[in-house]
Parts: sequence; structure tokens; C-alpha cells
Amino acid sequence: MSKIRIAVIGAGSISDVHLNAYKNNKETEIAAICDVNEERARQKAQAYGAGKAYADYRQVLADPDIDAVSVCTWNNSHAEISIASLRAGKHVLCEKPLCKTVEEALAVEAAAKESGKTLQVGYVRRFGMNAQVLKQFVDAGDLGEIYYAKASCLRRLGNPGGWFADTERSGGGPLIDLGVHVIDIAWYMMGKPKVKSVTGNTYKRLGNRGNIRHLSYYKAADTGGPNTVEDMANALIRFENGASLFVDVSFALHAQEDHISVKLYGDRGGAELEPKLAMATEKHDTMLNIHPQIDALTFDFANGFQNEIDHFIDCCQGRAETICPVEDGVEMMKMLSAIYESGARGAEIRL
Repeated sequence: MSKIRIAVIGAGSISDVHLNAYKNNKETEIAAICDVNEERARQKAQAYGAGKAYADYRQVLADPDIDAVSVCTWNNSHAEISIASLRAGKHVLCEKPLCKTVEEALAVEAAAKESGKTLQVGYVRRFGMNAQVLKQFVDAGDLGEIYYAKASCLRRLGNPGGWFADTERSGGGPLIDLGVHVIDIAWYMMGKPKVKSVTGNTYKRLGNRGNIRHLSYYKAADTGGPNTVEDMANALIRFENGASLFVDVSFALHAQEDHISVKLYGDRGGAELEPKLAMATEKHDTMLNIHPQIDALTFDFANGFQNEIDHFIDCCQGRAETICPVEDGVEMMKMLSAIYESGARGAEIRL
């Protein structure tokens, strides 16, 4: 089968993991790289052997030789570029979150259905080895009905600055950037139940903590600019099947250390996906802890992205249907938007 010719739109820091994964996939050719900073696009094109570099994504979509695109731009352009790409007949892998609003998400969903092309949302944690192993246990019924989950991703110092800190471009702070990952993987393991109501809180108490020295952290490709996003958020999400999910996330927090955890509780067993995979159950009236013997008990960044890209290419080649469809992006935007609305209004939001 012929190779899938890929264009990566947006050459910021996240583009490198996409590009490395495409480079490692024998069925792809990196054909073009696009960025509003044309010099950066040229540099990335040279580094990854892409034949073309563009400053305008419309030039990419006008190229009939491009089969698929990765959208790695600011959140506020995800919907626009994804819709245009689908209408141009390209398959799309859109980095999380799908977009900024529910209305945009519904528009992307409509475009995907009309085009018949794959729209895969970048829920990369679904592709971690620990998640794939746990999903087998969940699907086999070993945890029973999962009725409660907890998901946390707390950074003491972790506002990347640049567009991440500008709500007009990002749509929000740690909730839409980090929360989207841990909410999604918990919701995915729970069987993706429909949301009933959301109660959320957002806080702007510590800012970006730019005064802190002697501790390094991830930064955007272009730093600087305003900081208009929350530095911490939490929420209780209730689902129509009676299950509930508690989540808390932060860019800045007076905590002793950074923390990530995803925990699931069912009526036949429980599981902890992060910080490392473990399960608990009972047998013969005895409580048991189960510790899987696998290569990666926690999420492996490089391998997760490689699995995600490989799956996307399988979808482009017609061998599979994406496990991260646009419908899941719509449901996630409903949850995130409701949390922000609940925090702003100080009231529960019913969906």
C-alpha cells in the first residue's frame, strides 16, 4: 500500500513528538510542515526531511498530494483548521483539546461526518501500555461496574507561558491543558457514560509564579505575554448511570511535589492507572492486590505518541476505526465547558 503523505500544521514543541513518531512509521512520508513562523517551519522541515514548508495552512490543504494532517496549533485554531482540512479531503489528527467551545466541537463533528474522513482526537494516554492493559481487564468485567473515579494532575510550578497562559488562544489553563488528559482516560475506562451534571471551581490565586527560581519546568516555544488563565481547578462530574468522577488540576499550587493519579473503583475490583498500574480485588473472602508485570506501569510519553500515530495511520489506510473519535471530543468539551461555567457562576450545571 502507498505511503500516507503527512503535513504537520503548527511547529511548536508538541510537533516534535508527532514528527518523530511519523518518522518511525514506515508507511508515512513527512511531506510538509506549516507554522505562522515561517522560519521555524523551514527549520523543522529541514530537520525532518520534509519537502515543503508553509506559513499558511491553506497552502497545505491546497496540495492534492497531502493525505493527512496533524493539527498542533493553538487551541483557538483547532476547529477552523480541522474543519478546513476535512473539507479538503484530508484525514485529521487534532491535538487535544478538540477546540475551545461546544459549538466548535459540534461543527467539527458535522464536518467529519460529511467528509467521511478520519478525525482522531489526540487523547494520547489511551495509547499507553498501562492503559491498554487495564482496558482489557475492564472490558472483561474484572472491575465490574465502575461507579467512582478520581483523577489528579497537580503541578507546583508549571504554567508554560505563551499561548498556554492566554485564555483567548488556549481556552483556559490547567483544566483544558492537563485536565483533558486525566478526565479523558478515567472517563474512557468508565465506559464513556453520558454526563448528567457538573459542579466545578476555578482559582486564580498564585498566578504563574514567575518569581520562583532554581526549579525548571516545561515552557511554551514562544514564552511571554499575559497570564489570564486559572492556576487551579477542581470538579465533581456526575453521569447518567449514577457514576461520578472527581478531578483536580493545577499549574501552580503550594504542594510539596508534582502529582498525577488516576484511580477507578468498581463493584468487583479497583485500579490505579497512575502513577503506576495496580489493581485490587477479592477472592475466596480475601482481599488481593494485583501488580501486573509489564514494561511500562506508568505512561511512557514517546511510546504513547508512537502508538497513537501508528493507530492514526492504520485508520488512514482503512485498516481500523479510531478509538478516539470526534464524538469523544464533543463530550469532553461539554464537560470542560460546564466546569468553567460552574466555576464562574458558583452553581451546578446540568447537561
